[in-house]
Formats: sequence, C-alpha cells, structure tokens
Amino acid sequence: MFTSSGQPIFSDSQVAGLRMTIAALSLLPFAISAARKLNSWRQFILLTIVGTCGNFIPSFLFTYAETGISSGYAGMLNSCTPIFALLIGVIIFHDKLSKIQYLGVAIGTIGVICLVLAGSNSSDLEMTGNWTHIMAIIIATLCYAISLNTIKHTLSHLKSVEIASLSFLIIFAPSIIITLQQGTLDVISNNTFASQGLLYIGILSVIGTAFALILFNKLVAISSVLFASSVTYLIPIVAMIIGIYFGEKINSLQIISMGVVIAGIFIANVLGKKTTN
Repeated sequence: MFTSSGQPIFSDSQVAGLRMTIAALSLLPFAISAARKLNSWRQFILLTIVGTCGNFIPSFLFTYAETGISSGYAGMLNSCTPIFALLIGVIIFHDKLSKIQYLGVAIGTIGVICLVLAGSNSSDLEMTGNWTHIMAIIIATLCYAISLNTIKHTLSHLKSVEIASLSFLIIFAPSIIITLQQGTLDVISNNTFASQGLLYIGILSVIGTAFALILFNKLVAISSVLFASSVTYLIPIVAMIIGIYFGEKINSLQIISMGVVIAGIFIANVLGKKTTN
C-alpha cells in the first residue's frame, strides 16, 4: 500500500492481516447467527480448510508476490486455479473426467509451466522479484483449488453466507494476532497517510473479499468446481489490461502462455462438458 508519491504505507503482511481482520469483522454478524451450524469437529476442520486455504494463506502469498512481480503477471498466474481445481478433484475427491477433459488439463498444465518460465526471464522481475514471488502465486492458486473442492464436495449443505462467515470466524483470531504483531497499530498512529490506506483496504476487504466470497461460494454451490473457478478466464485478461495501462511490462511469451492455459480450461470446461452430456 503506497502514498500518491510512491512511499509505502503498510507492508505486504500488514495489508494481508488488515484485509482478513476487516473482512472477518464485516461477516461477524452472519457468523454469530450461523454458529449453531458448527455441530461437529469434522465440520470445523472442513471450514478451517476453507478459511485458511481459500482466504488466509492466499492473502499473504499474493501481497508478498506483488512486492516482486507486477499485478498484471500475478493476475495471469491466477489462471492456474481451474487446472489445479480439476487435478485436486480427480486426485482427492475421485472426480471422473472424460478424455477431452484430460486433454484440456494437459494443455492447461503446459501453459502453466510456460507461464512460470516466461516470468523467470522477464524484466518484470528486475524490481526485487525472484522465483519465490512466482511460486507464492502458484501455491496460492493451489490453495484456492483445495478450498473450492472442499466447499463443493463436503459443505454443499451450508448456505454460501454461512460458509463465508464461519470460515472467516475461524481465522479471525489469527488475523488479529498477525495484524498486531506486524506493528500495524504503530503505522496507523504515526503515518499521516494511514487513514487513506485503511479506506482502500476496507473497501477491498468488505466488497472484494467478504461480499465477493459470498457470491463465489453461491456459484460453487449451484455449478461445478471447474465452472466456478473459470472466473479466471477474465481475471488474467483484466489484470493484463490494467497492468499495461499503468505501464507494467508484459512480454509476448507471457500472453501466449496465458492463452494456452485459457485454451486448456476452455477445452476441459466447455468441450469436455459436451462429451459427458
């Protein structure tokens, strides 16, 4: 989080901690009314997986990654989510795929590998980035895939707002602890631009995290994991356009690789569905 002059306000870990804390606070009234649904340790563990893999871990990984790579390239890497979602579904939950869907996964996987390699040679990484920043996003998308499959295969009996609020209730305390440990209160007290930064983080937390998560969980509930995760058709494209607008360097190999990933997702999601109907 930076001032208009480019000076940092909050560190990456402070932004992630604040985002999780504010999102959890905004969902707290829903969590209190839904708490009666937490009637077994199994359900608690499943919601913990959703909270940590779907929100907590990725929030820190993404903010860290974007200290070294551009938001445009980070958005491109986010297109890995549907591929991982399919693989997790097959490996852990024994989902059945058609031959066309396996072909789509194979093509998408090749695209993911090319996209990672394309970033390793990009001047985009000359800022401070290295392989750890790239792998942070890859791990985050894997976490998203685990959360998606957990919701679809084990928590479909809960409403989307219940899943979102209860999963954030579970990560509420860790989020507060990390926020306090990272010296966030000192920044809020001493940095004159902190209120401006908090405003933007608050908007991101309430609208871009809490509210968006409720809608996304609803989409997972009424559709397939692959279809829901395929919102990443648009994320890399929008991220690339915004990145170019702000002068970020995106090379042709990254764009081609992203196209291969999206082609693989399209084959698995659209053509593969037609062969199974």
